[in-house]
Amino acid sequence: MRKFKKRFVYLLFAIPVVTQLYPLVWLLFYSLKTNEEITDGKFFSLPKTPQWHNYKEAFEAGNYLKYLSNSIIVTGVTMVCVIVLSSMVAYAISRFRWRYGSVVMTIFLMGMMIPMQATLLPLMIIFKNLHILNTHLSLILPYIAFSTPISVFILSGFMKSIPYEIEESAFIDGASVYRIFRSVIMPVSIPPMMTVCILTFISIWNEYILAATFISSERLKTLPFGVFTFVSQYSVNYGDIGAFLIMGALPVILIYFFLSNQITKGMVAGAVKG
Repeated sequence: MRKFKKRFVYLLFAIPVVTQLYPLVWLLFYSLKTNEEITDGKFFSLPKTPQWHNYKEAFEAGNYLKYLSNSIIVTGVTMVCVIVLSSMVAYAISRFRWRYGSVVMTIFLMGMMIPMQATLLPLMIIFKNLHILNTHLSLILPYIAFSTPISVFILSGFMKSIPYEIEESAFIDGASVYRIFRSVIMPVSIPPMMTVCILTFISIWNEYILAATFISSERLKTLPFGVFTFVSQYSVNYGDIGAFLIMGALPVILIYFFLSNQITKGMVAGAVKG
């Protein structure tokens, strides 16, 4: 009976593993096929001869480095701003005793309920009036706004579990509030901050709706736009598209693979005090 239960548990874990890994494996095979192999209807077949030149075409014709650099700029600036803003807000909510702390937290939690698509039209009007439409700033600002609520939620949950004695000893030694935040709270909060960075990176890296709405200049477009390079009026290079998608998803896969433990530690860091 114990062996049966063990195998049953393994089976339950195997199902989500297969469903999550299969699309990536299928996309890898897709990127190594010719157009004829892709369109012959045999979706589950292996490539007869791996077409490695698809990756060369995706890198060169798809302007991979240009789109990659734009994505790195937008994502990097957003991550830094989200960490700075959300950590300060979380510190004020969780460590200070003030009347409107719970109200502010509720407002941020309400921000998690607003769908990004519902803000496209008002943001378009606002950015047009501010003359920042078709700039990286028009992406960075809404990315920060939509990433901050969940970041505040994660960080405040952890900071509530930090013993107050640590702050009191630093205060007795003459440290100011800003010094305590910088030298005591920030170093201790590294695990949830890593979680915030990774979740922000994953959510922003391949974001398309806002980028397609606010960016029209070719030199400012981010990585998802490279796919359209291989779509013309009369033909579509499916293999090159698959190769570009693999190259675009590779940074996210690698970061999540190497830092997945940090996500788990950061999410449960504030669950138990002590």
